[in-house]
Amino acid sequence: MQPARLPSRSVRAPHLGPLGAILTVAVLLSGCVGGLQPPAMLAFAPGTPPADLQTRQRLSPEGSTASPLVADLAARRSVLPEGGAFARIATATHAAAPQVEAAELGLARLKAEAAARNGWPTITPSLSLDGIAGLAARLVVDQPLFDHGRRDAQRDRATAELDLAAVTLSARQNQRAFDAVARYLDAERARHQATIAETATARLAEFHRIVTARIKGGLSDRTEEQIIAQTIAEMQATLAADRQTRLQALADLQVQTGSNIAETLSGLDPLPPLPQAEPLAVLRQQAAGTRDLAEARITRANALPGLSASATVTEQAATPGLTLGGVTLGLGSPATLAAAAATPDLVARQTEEARRSALRTRTEAEGRIATLRTRQAQGAEVLRQTLANLDLYAEQYRLGRRSLTDLTAQTAAAARLERDQAALAYDIARLELEIARDAGLLLDGARL
Repeated sequence: MQPARLPSRSVRAPHLGPLGAILTVAVLLSGCVGGLQPPAMLAFAPGTPPADLQTRQRLSPEGSTASPLVADLAARRSVLPEGGAFARIATATHAAAPQVEAAELGLARLKAEAAARNGWPTITPSLSLDGIAGLAARLVVDQPLFDHGRRDAQRDRATAELDLAAVTLSARQNQRAFDAVARYLDAERARHQATIAETATARLAEFHRIVTARIKGGLSDRTEEQIIAQTIAEMQATLAADRQTRLQALADLQVQTGSNIAETLSGLDPLPPLPQAEPLAVLRQQAAGTRDLAEARITRANALPGLSASATVTEQAATPGLTLGGVTLGLGSPATLAAAAATPDLVARQTEEARRSALRTRTEAEGRIATLRTRQAQGAEVLRQTLANLDLYAEQYRLGRRSLTDLTAQTAAAARLERDQAALAYDIARLELEIARDAGLLLDGARL
């Protein structure tokens, strides 16, 4: 006996129409790449940077996101003499840097490009299960008509954040270059002072040999020998400290540059007169002030009603309409509007404070440089007289008019004075580099 068969019944998928089919394909594809994404993101996989990422991560004065501040930074040129020790160390440091700030700049540029297109309508696709009948597909198109400048402020905020990223890139790269060159200065000063200490130690060792021979001949007691031995020990300790300082500075510099380039360099590079460029601290505050002003405008726009045109497109028809809304009200709304209105005054005060602080910092550095140069000129004359007196003491010692103890003390004093005089040139160079660093003039802006 044949079992009874149930009547066959065909199951038909709901007809979605062309629009529903397109949306269905879009949703299915978006599931393969990690969720529904805007069309721009479908061009490459999530997490994959654009093809021109290296260009986006540089201070470029051109392009859709260019600004006067970025152009200013890109136009700045290094004051370090080309091919000199300072420039070679700064370049090596920049090449070895992890370029975190450059990546931040590229990200800010992408955000600014996205914000620059916020005037276009937004399209929101929707695909939902409509009961058990099938899938319902729709597109919601929205175009703000009157938003109290919200979109303009959003574009200004994105541009200001790009400017902030550009200033941060320049400031940190110049700081890295300064740190590297400052370590080179430490190594060179230690080498220079070690040479002076080594010469003095050799001279004192000769005195010690003489007094030892005199003691053996019964011409002197051990008092002079003890004084000379103590002076030699102090000078040897100074020499050991100089050598250790140089080795440590070179080791730190090798880590920062990724090479031992400093071991092949020597000497100081005289810097040209530094131009009066706007300090990076002022540019940073200007960019931050522009961002704060844009955020205040956005806050004000959010507290006021806006008007937008919208349309809902389904399989059957498109339904246009006007929407009045976009307002967020609360008990604190009056204070919010008052805070937004007070922002321009605060920004102006902050910018003026940053400008005065930067000017004061440069003036103080220039004053210290002038003082050091005066000391250097006066110290050179004092050192000349001291060395002449040392030669006179040596001559008087040979004539028996001076003791070996006097000659030892004069030799140690002359070595200390010469070491201090040598350090002045490196202190002046450091201050000049600080001024150039604050103005972003240690590296070419076009290479950042």
